[in-house]
Amino acid sequence: MSSGERPKVLVCDDEHQILRALRVILRDAGFESLPASTAEEALDVAAVNMPDAAIIDLVLPDGDGIELCRQLRAWSDVPVIVLSAVGDEDAKVRALAAGADDYVTKPFGPRELVARLEANLRRTEATPEEAVIETDGLAIDLARRTVQVRGEEVHLTPTEFDLLRLLARNRGRLMTHRDLLISVWGPGYGEDTQVLRAHIANLRRKIEPTGSQRYIRTDPGVGYRFVG
Repeated sequence: MSSGERPKVLVCDDEHQILRALRVILRDAGFESLPASTAEEALDVAAVNMPDAAIIDLVLPDGDGIELCRQLRAWSDVPVIVLSAVGDEDAKVRALAAGADDYVTKPFGPRELVARLEANLRRTEATPEEAVIETDGLAIDLARRTVQVRGEEVHLTPTEFDLLRLLARNRGRLMTHRDLLISVWGPGYGEDTQVLRAHIANLRRKIEPTGSQRYIRTDPGVGYRFVG
């Protein structure tokens, strides 16, 4: 995204009133919205326009937001916020496990939604650090925000990368659930351990040998530690 360009946000919802409302909310906050009303249309729009972030509904006419999130994650690392009238914990965990970075329930407050969007975008624009953490086949390039496992690049979402970086920079130290949640997601998430567990599970699927805890160890009921 070049200097002065309005960040582009893919917005997928089958309710036209919601799409119109989001277009106004995003425009007033300095964003350009890319509307879509189906999962198929959203994938087409994203492929052509390369959005900087996405806000997608959980229930769509041709599928669900979780599957759409999973398909976006196959080729894009942009922040994804799931926006849904479904507020139960199981739906939230499924969305996060599919690669979503955040989950906002309807009815939503415009200021909160914009604040969450901006917070997720800041993760992708963080000032690079001149360091690479390497251990036993795992290489975390803090400057480029890339991760390799035995020479093969692994694609992490911005939130997954921030979580892995925090753990790796505190190598050997037990990081409590609350420490990790507040550091990566902010004070409002201090008790939301299901969010953390979903992202840790995603990280392990991507960087750990099958069924192992080679890099990220669990201290049951307390937290996690990086043991590379």
